[in-house]
Amino acid sequence: MSSPKMGAAENTLLVTKKSSLKTAKRHRMLFMTIFLLPTFIFYCVFTVYPLLRGLYVSFFDWSGSSESMKFIGFDNYKEMASDPIILTGLLNDYFLVIGKVIGIVVLATLFAVAVTRMRVQGASFFRVIFFIPNIISVAVIAVLWRAVYHPSLGFLNSFLSLFTLKPVDTVWLGNSHSIWSLLIPSIWAGIGFYMVLLIAAILSIPSDLYEASEIDGATGGKQFTKVTLPLIWEQVKTSILHITITTLNGSIVIVWIMTEGGPDNATQVMGSYLYQMGFRQSHMGYAAAIGVLILLASLITTAILSRLLRREVHEM
Repeated sequence: MSSPKMGAAENTLLVTKKSSLKTAKRHRMLFMTIFLLPTFIFYCVFTVYPLLRGLYVSFFDWSGSSESMKFIGFDNYKEMASDPIILTGLLNDYFLVIGKVIGIVVLATLFAVAVTRMRVQGASFFRVIFFIPNIISVAVIAVLWRAVYHPSLGFLNSFLSLFTLKPVDTVWLGNSHSIWSLLIPSIWAGIGFYMVLLIAAILSIPSDLYEASEIDGATGGKQFTKVTLPLIWEQVKTSILHITITTLNGSIVIVWIMTEGGPDNATQVMGSYLYQMGFRQSHMGYAAAIGVLILLASLITTAILSRLLRREVHEM
């Protein structure tokens, strides 16, 4: 039977523990607040505010430089519904998304498997070579490939002329199919980053799994489909989503530098059309409405892909 003194001591100890826990929680919350608050402020200033401001401006007729803004409601959105260039921009955006997802993911996976599982000679060399485009500015890449496609001085026509009876003078960036010419440098510039991402995922797979599959008689192809791909699927999914988001929001640079959306809007994407309307034609309200459309397209596309790419997570 415990004495009153022992009971009082236990109560005091319990109160002390509760007080210590509350103090620890307060310190933890203070620590998290100190580190998260600056990031949250930056996020609000440079992401949330521009987003809300763009949405607000989309309801006005504004040149972007004048002090007066005329409220016109949904007129900018109504104008978009009847603008044929909007449809062209959306189609080109999704053409680049599909082309880059297929091209980059397939090639990056192939090269990642080659330098890890196939043990290609000089694997480190190939990692560096394929990653080089990722350390080069997109603007520099666009200028470089514009020179490659030059009708008379470009490398591509000069190379093709070696196999023809007369010089090739194809205007790769000046026809209605120029969007295909933009897809190639876009894929070339993106392979290295995703290859390194997938290499890291493949190297994290225990070798015991491959040894067990070999004992079961699995060939290289079977090992890829039954072992490698399921275990790196999360990285593949991340790659697809990242390519989609960056393409819908960032194709403007390579498009504008190489073709400025031409000829006759053949290579126009939503980002380049937004820039043209906002900063070339001083129709900032309409440009803001295009920005809202880009945001909605990105959100909807990402949500759909996340649902379609959902698979059972395999643990190692």
